[in-house]
Amino acid sequence: SIAGLLFDAGTTTSDTLMEVGPEGADADHASDPTSLHDVFFRVGGAGVGRATDSLVVNSDDVIGDHTWIWRADHGDGVGWDTNTADTGLIVNGDDVTMYGLFVEHYQKYQTVWNGNGGRTYFYQNEMPYDPPDQSAWMNGDTRGYAAYKVGDDVTSHEAWGLGSYCFFNANPSVVADRAFEVPDRAGVTFHDLVAVSLGGGTGSIEHVINDTGGPADTGTAVNVVNYP
Repeated sequence: SIAGLLFDAGTTTSDTLMEVGPEGADADHASDPTSLHDVFFRVGGAGVGRATDSLVVNSDDVIGDHTWIWRADHGDGVGWDTNTADTGLIVNGDDVTMYGLFVEHYQKYQTVWNGNGGRTYFYQNEMPYDPPDQSAWMNGDTRGYAAYKVGDDVTSHEAWGLGSYCFFNANPSVVADRAFEVPDRAGVTFHDLVAVSLGGGTGSIEHVINDTGGPADTGTAVNVVNYP
Protein backbone atom coordinates (compact mmCIF):
# COMPACT_ATOMS: atom_id res chain seq x y z
CA SER A 1 0.00 0.00 0.00
CA ILE A 2 0.99 3.60 -0.60
CA ALA A 3 -0.57 6.39 1.46
CA GLY A 4 -0.23 10.12 2.04
CA LEU A 5 2.09 10.98 -0.84
CA LEU A 6 2.30 13.97 -3.22
CA PHE A 7 4.06 13.71 -6.59
CA ASP A 8 5.15 17.13 -7.87
CA ALA A 9 6.26 17.36 -11.52
CA GLY A 10 9.60 19.02 -12.26
CA THR A 11 10.60 21.36 -15.06
CA THR A 12 11.86 18.54 -17.30
CA THR A 13 8.95 16.65 -18.84
CA SER A 14 8.37 13.28 -17.18
CA ASP A 15 6.78 10.50 -19.21
CA THR A 16 4.95 9.26 -16.09
CA LEU A 17 4.99 10.48 -12.49
CA MET A 18 3.88 7.15 -10.98
CA GLU A 19 3.49 3.70 -12.54
CA VAL A 20 1.81 0.83 -10.70
CA GLY A 21 3.07 -2.45 -12.14
CA PRO A 22 5.12 -2.92 -15.31
CA GLU A 23 3.68 -2.54 -18.78
CA GLY A 24 1.82 -5.71 -19.75
CA ALA A 25 1.34 -6.87 -16.15
CA ASP A 26 -1.30 -9.62 -15.89
CA ALA A 27 -0.75 -11.35 -12.52
CA ASP A 28 -3.85 -11.88 -10.36
CA HIS A 29 -3.65 -9.82 -7.15
CA ALA A 30 -7.28 -10.24 -6.06
CA SER A 31 -6.28 -11.82 -2.73
CA ASP A 32 -3.68 -9.13 -1.95
CA PRO A 33 -4.40 -5.99 -3.99
CA THR A 34 -2.19 -2.93 -4.25
CA SER A 35 -3.94 0.03 -2.64
CA LEU A 36 -3.38 3.77 -2.99
CA HIS A 37 -4.71 6.02 -0.21
CA ASP A 38 -4.56 9.83 -0.35
CA VAL A 39 -2.09 9.84 -3.24
CA PHE A 40 -1.92 13.20 -5.03
CA PHE A 41 -0.28 14.57 -8.18
CA ARG A 42 0.50 18.17 -9.12
CA VAL A 43 1.74 19.56 -12.44
CA GLY A 44 2.48 23.26 -11.97
CA GLY A 45 1.06 25.51 -9.28
CA ALA A 46 4.16 25.62 -7.09
CA GLY A 47 6.34 26.36 -10.12
CA VAL A 48 6.72 25.08 -13.66
CA GLY A 49 6.00 21.36 -13.93
CA ARG A 50 5.57 19.10 -16.95
CA ALA A 51 4.48 15.47 -17.27
CA THR A 52 2.91 13.57 -20.15
CA ASP A 53 0.94 11.21 -17.88
CA SER A 54 0.61 11.46 -14.13
CA LEU A 55 -0.60 8.04 -12.90
CA VAL A 56 -0.49 4.85 -14.97
CA VAL A 57 -1.98 1.69 -13.44
CA ASN A 58 -0.84 -1.48 -15.22
CA SER A 59 -1.45 -4.00 -12.43
CA ASP A 60 -4.74 -5.84 -11.98
CA ASP A 61 -6.91 -5.51 -8.86
CA VAL A 62 -5.58 -2.11 -7.74
CA ILE A 63 -7.75 -0.08 -5.33
CA GLY A 64 -7.56 3.71 -5.26
CA ASP A 65 -8.98 5.54 -2.24
CA HIS A 66 -9.04 9.34 -2.65
CA THR A 67 -6.76 10.23 -5.54
CA TRP A 68 -6.36 13.84 -6.65
CA ILE A 69 -4.58 14.34 -9.98
CA TRP A 70 -4.17 18.01 -10.89
CA ARG A 71 -2.71 20.06 -13.69
CA ALA A 72 -2.64 23.47 -12.05
CA ASP A 73 -5.12 26.12 -13.17
CA HIS A 74 -3.69 28.75 -10.80
CA GLY A 75 -0.54 29.51 -8.85
CA ASP A 76 3.00 29.69 -10.22
CA GLY A 77 4.18 28.13 -13.47
CA VAL A 78 0.75 27.97 -15.08
CA GLY A 79 -0.06 28.36 -18.78
CA TRP A 80 -1.20 26.37 -21.80
CA ASP A 81 2.39 26.07 -23.05
CA THR A 82 3.98 26.12 -19.60
CA ASN A 83 2.65 23.34 -17.35
CA THR A 84 2.05 20.88 -20.16
CA ALA A 85 0.37 17.57 -19.30
CA ASP A 86 -1.61 15.22 -21.52
CA THR A 87 -3.49 12.79 -19.28
CA GLY A 88 -4.02 12.46 -15.54
CA LEU A 89 -4.88 8.76 -15.17
CA ILE A 90 -4.44 5.77 -17.48
CA VAL A 91 -5.75 2.40 -16.28
CA ASN A 92 -4.49 -0.60 -18.23
CA GLY A 93 -5.04 -3.24 -15.54
CA ASP A 94 -8.20 -5.31 -15.09
CA ASP A 95 -10.52 -5.18 -12.07
CA VAL A 96 -9.24 -1.80 -10.87
CA THR A 97 -11.51 0.15 -8.51
CA MET A 98 -11.35 3.86 -7.72
CA TYR A 99 -13.16 5.55 -4.84
CA GLY A 100 -13.14 9.36 -4.79
CA LEU A 101 -11.24 10.08 -8.00
CA PHE A 102 -10.44 13.71 -8.87
CA VAL A 103 -8.72 14.53 -12.19
CA GLU A 104 -8.53 18.13 -13.35
CA HIS A 105 -7.37 20.40 -16.17
CA TYR A 106 -5.28 18.02 -18.29
CA GLN A 107 -4.82 18.95 -21.94
CA LYS A 108 -6.03 15.74 -23.58
CA TYR A 109 -8.17 12.97 -22.05
CA GLN A 110 -8.33 13.46 -18.29
CA THR A 111 -8.81 9.73 -17.63
CA VAL A 112 -8.34 6.79 -20.02
CA TRP A 113 -9.56 3.39 -18.84
CA ASN A 114 -8.38 0.47 -20.98
CA GLY A 115 -8.76 -2.44 -18.55
CA ASN A 116 -11.84 -4.59 -18.09
CA GLY A 117 -13.84 -4.88 -14.89
CA GLY A 118 -13.13 -1.30 -13.85
CA ARG A 119 -15.32 0.49 -11.31
CA THR A 120 -15.39 4.11 -10.21
CA TYR A 121 -17.35 5.40 -7.24
CA PHE A 122 -17.44 9.22 -7.51
CA TYR A 123 -15.49 11.10 -10.14
CA GLN A 124 -14.91 14.84 -10.18
CA ASN A 125 -13.41 16.63 -13.15
CA GLU A 126 -12.79 20.10 -14.46
CA MET A 127 -11.68 20.37 -18.06
CA PRO A 128 -8.70 22.63 -18.83
CA TYR A 129 -9.65 26.27 -18.35
CA ASP A 130 -7.04 27.57 -20.73
CA PRO A 131 -7.34 26.31 -24.33
CA PRO A 132 -6.49 29.49 -26.26
CA ASP A 133 -8.87 28.56 -29.10
CA GLN A 134 -10.70 25.57 -30.53
CA SER A 135 -7.93 24.62 -32.95
CA ALA A 136 -5.53 24.19 -30.02
CA TRP A 137 -7.88 21.69 -28.38
CA MET A 138 -9.01 19.19 -31.01
CA ASN A 139 -8.97 15.39 -30.98
CA GLY A 140 -8.95 14.77 -34.71
CA ASP A 141 -12.35 15.99 -35.87
CA THR A 142 -13.73 15.98 -32.31
CA ARG A 143 -13.88 19.23 -30.39
CA GLY A 144 -11.90 18.78 -27.21
CA TYR A 145 -11.26 15.63 -25.20
CA ALA A 146 -13.65 13.79 -22.92
CA ALA A 147 -13.08 13.91 -19.19
CA TYR A 148 -13.38 10.13 -18.92
CA LYS A 149 -12.64 7.80 -21.82
CA VAL A 150 -13.35 4.08 -21.66
CA GLY A 151 -11.27 2.28 -24.27
CA ASP A 152 -13.00 1.08 -27.43
CA ASP A 153 -12.13 -2.58 -26.72
CA VAL A 154 -13.39 -2.61 -23.12
CA THR A 155 -16.28 -5.03 -22.54
CA SER A 156 -17.03 -4.41 -18.83
CA HIS A 157 -16.94 -1.19 -16.83
CA GLU A 158 -19.28 0.48 -14.34
CA ALA A 159 -19.23 3.89 -12.70
CA TRP A 160 -21.44 5.84 -10.30
CA GLY A 161 -21.64 9.56 -9.51
CA LEU A 162 -19.55 11.38 -12.11
CA GLY A 163 -19.34 15.10 -12.81
CA SER A 164 -17.46 17.11 -15.41
CA TYR A 165 -17.32 20.90 -15.54
CA CYS A 166 -16.00 23.38 -18.07
CA PHE A 167 -14.88 26.96 -17.55
CA PHE A 168 -13.13 28.03 -20.73
CA ASN A 169 -12.29 31.49 -19.50
CA ALA A 170 -9.33 31.93 -21.87
CA ASN A 171 -11.78 31.64 -24.77
CA PRO A 172 -15.48 31.04 -23.99
CA SER A 173 -16.17 30.02 -27.61
CA VAL A 174 -14.38 26.70 -26.98
CA VAL A 175 -16.61 23.60 -27.03
CA ALA A 176 -16.11 20.06 -25.73
CA ASP A 177 -18.18 17.61 -27.75
CA ARG A 178 -18.76 15.32 -24.75
CA ALA A 179 -17.78 14.85 -21.13
CA PHE A 180 -17.79 11.02 -21.12
CA GLU A 181 -16.85 8.78 -24.04
CA VAL A 182 -17.55 5.06 -23.79
CA PRO A 183 -18.15 2.05 -26.05
CA ASP A 184 -21.81 1.20 -26.57
CA ARG A 185 -22.14 -2.31 -25.19
CA ALA A 186 -24.18 -3.96 -22.47
CA GLY A 187 -21.29 -4.46 -20.06
CA VAL A 188 -20.38 -0.76 -19.94
CA THR A 189 -22.80 1.15 -17.70
CA PHE A 190 -22.79 4.59 -16.05
CA HIS A 191 -25.07 5.99 -13.36
CA ASP A 192 -25.79 9.55 -12.19
CA LEU A 193 -23.72 11.79 -14.44
CA VAL A 194 -23.70 15.57 -14.58
CA ALA A 195 -22.11 18.21 -16.81
CA VAL A 196 -22.02 21.94 -16.02
CA SER A 197 -20.61 25.04 -17.69
CA LEU A 198 -19.39 27.11 -14.76
CA GLY A 199 -19.56 30.88 -14.59
CA GLY A 200 -23.06 30.94 -16.06
CA GLY A 201 -21.96 29.35 -19.31
CA THR A 202 -18.26 30.05 -19.89
CA GLY A 203 -17.77 27.65 -22.77
CA SER A 204 -19.90 24.60 -23.39
CA ILE A 205 -20.08 20.81 -23.26
CA GLU A 206 -22.25 19.58 -26.14
CA HIS A 207 -23.18 16.18 -24.68
CA VAL A 208 -22.88 14.50 -21.30
CA ILE A 209 -22.02 10.97 -22.48
CA ASN A 210 -21.41 9.99 -26.09
CA ASP A 211 -24.25 11.77 -27.93
CA THR A 212 -26.70 11.72 -24.98
CA GLY A 213 -27.60 14.67 -22.76
CA GLY A 214 -26.72 18.31 -23.12
CA PRO A 215 -25.76 20.82 -24.07
CA ALA A 216 -24.34 22.25 -20.85
CA ASP A 217 -23.89 25.89 -21.81
CA THR A 218 -25.88 28.12 -19.45
CA GLY A 219 -24.59 27.27 -15.98
CA THR A 220 -27.47 24.86 -15.37
CA ALA A 221 -26.56 21.27 -14.52
CA VAL A 222 -27.42 18.68 -17.18
CA ASN A 223 -27.98 15.19 -15.81
CA VAL A 224 -28.06 11.67 -17.23
CA VAL A 225 -29.38 9.18 -14.69
CA ASN A 226 -28.34 5.96 -16.42
CA TYR A 227 -26.41 5.10 -19.57
CA PRO A 228 -27.22 3.26 -21.67
